[in-house]
Amino acid sequence: MKAELITVGDEILIGQINNTNSVYLAKALNRIGIEVTQITSISDKKKAIISALEDSYDRAQLVILTGGLGPTKDDLTKHTLCTYFNDTLVENKEILSHIEEIFKKYVTTPINNENRKQALLPSKARILKNRYGTASGMWFEKKGQVIISLPGVPFEMKALVRDEVLPSLQNHFIRPFILHKTLITYGLGESAIAERIIDWENSLPNDIKLAYLPSLGRVRLRISGKGSNEFLLEKRMDLIIEKLLPFIKDIFVGFEDKNSFEEKIQALFLSKKVSLATAESCTGGEIAARLTKIPGASQYFKGGVVTYHTQSKTNLLDVSQDLINQDSVVSKSVAEAMAQKVRNKFSASIGIATTGNAGPSRGDSNAEVGSVWIAIASETNIFSEKFIFGKNRERIIGKAVNKALEMLFKHLI
Repeated sequence: MKAELITVGDEILIGQINNTNSVYLAKALNRIGIEVTQITSISDKKKAIISALEDSYDRAQLVILTGGLGPTKDDLTKHTLCTYFNDTLVENKEILSHIEEIFKKYVTTPINNENRKQALLPSKARILKNRYGTASGMWFEKKGQVIISLPGVPFEMKALVRDEVLPSLQNHFIRPFILHKTLITYGLGESAIAERIIDWENSLPNDIKLAYLPSLGRVRLRISGKGSNEFLLEKRMDLIIEKLLPFIKDIFVGFEDKNSFEEKIQALFLSKKVSLATAESCTGGEIAARLTKIPGASQYFKGGVVTYHTQSKTNLLDVSQDLINQDSVVSKSVAEAMAQKVRNKFSASIGIATTGNAGPSRGDSNAEVGSVWIAIASETNIFSEKFIFGKNRERIIGKAVNKALEMLFKHLI
């Protein structure tokens, strides 16, 4: 069962917005056993839309378009679909009442004729009512292919997919089960992992696939399978993963889809009844931001400081200026002092600190660009480690945050 996604809009092609709709749709379809084989972004032009639909016919049983359904002249999807299906627009009384009700309740400007034209819909389409907006979804069928058109506004599209599209697709198509299990590893690159598990990987059956997904100091291992019996497929994959784990036990931190890494860290803090404070220089508060995105973080996270400028390390944390002058602001001693001082400042069980040079210039330190010290201080111990994270500023910061979280996780376990 194969599907294609087509996003309509010049704003995507010029990079003005990210194509988040396709990411959501691909995940949602995959969960019900529909494999997305192509994602296409096209301009708001009639010829481009028709060409994309014609090209998809031999490849996919399902096509979902998003975008181009607004009330303005540049929104051509609805009119183009009428051309493609040799159809005409007719007024849908129920949708017109819905649009008028939305304007009456939620919109301060008066409704106009352009808004009412949103109720003009193709006569051959099954209309999918958009509870949160004025642009309806549309379901067409042509020679065994289903074509669905959805609004481009993400929260409107997601509601239609959840409430209308997915249940209808599950009834319409016979689908296999597609199952993914993603293992998260920290601290080892993909080539080193591949070398470790080469015998295991070579023994995989043909219908089970492995993909390496590296990202800034972590590698995700995605194992994918497809079958007609969900229970048997899951049992097979669990046995395969059981054989994999001994090869990666020192770098494996959990499964992606169950809980995020930050949630795992939070669970450890709560189970051990310990607390945390952060002192960040080169990471600029990203460690604190990642941890406090999880609801309930206030149960263990005491607080943090961003001591970005050298002077703030002395003013806010009381790190000795003599120590900074002697060893440099990017050093083992300063990182460890920051971790200990912030732990004391917030009366936390654990303090974690980062200090480094993310570039492009060397700043207040002679340390090489990409140099980062990460330190952790507890009630009984202080330890730190130096890393060289390359030359790209964004990657240096991202790798430093991920490595700090990895060190924190390992310390807790």
